[in-house]
This record gives sequence, C-alpha cells and structure tokens, in this order.
Amino acid sequence: MSTPRTDIEQVELANTAYYEAMERGDFEELTSLWLAPLDTSDDDFEGEGAVVSCVHPGWPVLNGRGEVLRSYALIMANTEYIQFFLTDVRVSVSGDTALVTCTENILSGGPAPDEGEELGPLVGQLVVATNVFRRTPDGWKLWSHHASPVLAESGEEEDEDSAG
Repeated sequence: MSTPRTDIEQVELANTAYYEAMERGDFEELTSLWLAPLDTSDDDFEGEGAVVSCVHPGWPVLNGRGEVLRSYALIMANTEYIQFFLTDVRVSVSGDTALVTCTENILSGGPAPDEGEELGPLVGQLVVATNVFRRTPDGWKLWSHHASPVLAESGEEEDEDSAG
C-alpha cells in the first residue's frame, strides 16, 4: 500500500484505525489513537491540555482522557463481537483539525447466556457519528467522538400519506 499523501488520506486512515481497534478489542491501540495533553504544543492547549470528549449512543457526555478510555474498557469487556460497516464517510480538514462524519452500521454480540454457547445473539444498530481529529507530531489523533442512534422509520407515515 502506498503512503498517504494528503491530509484527507491520513485522516481517513486514522478514522479506519479507530474502528479496527474497536473491532479487535485492542485497548492499547485504541488508547494510542486518542489525543493526549502532550500530543500538541499549540498555545490553545496550554494549561490542562487538550480535553477529549466522547458520547456513546444513549450515554451522557464523557470528558477527559481517563473517563473516555474507561468507557471503552467497559464496552470492550462486555462486547464479545463488534463489527463496523462505515457508509457515508465524509472528511473535511481545516488546518490542524479534521472532521469526519459517517454512518456506523454496527453488528455486535455480547457474552453467551449459557456457558456452552460461544456468542450471545447478534444485534444490528444504525448510528451516525462525528469524529474530530487533531494533527499532532505523531499524526492525527482522535479529539472527540460523538455517536447517536438513528431511529428507524416505521413506514406508518407513508401509509397515512398515500391513503389521503
């Protein structure tokens, strides 16, 4: 594979690495992908440093690297299987900040209810996500992840519209 030449290609790779680390349950890799206070020498980040944030679907806002990473440890400990199929991926770069929006088509399964089974029932979920990255000397790092569930359309409105 060739080396990414543009910022957009580099951000796309960082975004993909985030989802792949989640799929593998690789907490160490996931940790390395998040922005740390020492990742930047920008004057905007003096004092407490760059504060990361995360919103998982249905969760409150998590602020701070420790709180965010604990949430991923909890998710990984309670998820036997997870796979992301990303669609509608859009990347925008402005200076040292990048914004990625996408739809996460998630297939996941928890621990088996009985010891004899390998995996609990698989569940599909549709989530829209916004990932904000910051350029650092070590490459693009995740600054914020915000994911929100997409409510499924029931089709009832269409039936009512066509009946009238």
